[in-house]
Amino acid sequence: MKIMVIGYSGSGKSTLAKYLKKKYQIPVLHLDQLFWLPGWEARPREEMQDMVARFMDTHSSWVIEGNYSKTEYVRRLEEADRIVFLGFNRFSCLYRVWKRYIRYKGRTRTDMGKGCMEKLDWEFIWWILFKGRDKNHKKEYQAVVKQYRAKVVVIHNQRKLNAFYKNPAVNQ
Repeated sequence: MKIMVIGYSGSGKSTLAKYLKKKYQIPVLHLDQLFWLPGWEARPREEMQDMVARFMDTHSSWVIEGNYSKTEYVRRLEEADRIVFLGFNRFSCLYRVWKRYIRYKGRTRTDMGKGCMEKLDWEFIWWILFKGRDKNHKKEYQAVVKQYRAKVVVIHNQRKLNAFYKNPAVNQ
């Protein structure tokens, strides 16, 4: 089983990926963990590309969580048996990020790169509310949903996410 989890920042991609890993006993790859080096420095794209390709080449089943459309994105879409798009509204995402910040403040989450302490700054808030939801991002998600509709599950709210947790084998 191969599952790709995509969606807006703060929508719960990492939490869902951890759940799917445990439920199906398959390896998970958190793309933020690869991308962010200590001190919030970005890893070179080619290096990250190689790491994702190697992960996919060496696992027959996986959960890959994160967007990163320039990192084996088409291959992930093609190979995935299920694509879960978390399309929560911007205010739900901001609230979730705020709760995450309170919980992990001064620490690094397991789904982040080593040394990347949890932060909530104006740049990230702007990303959650506006920049990460611009016309291009929305078009990209709409194209995925349209092109891969037979294997896409779209989840827009907590009620649908709770239902998915109860039965991830059913399309929502």
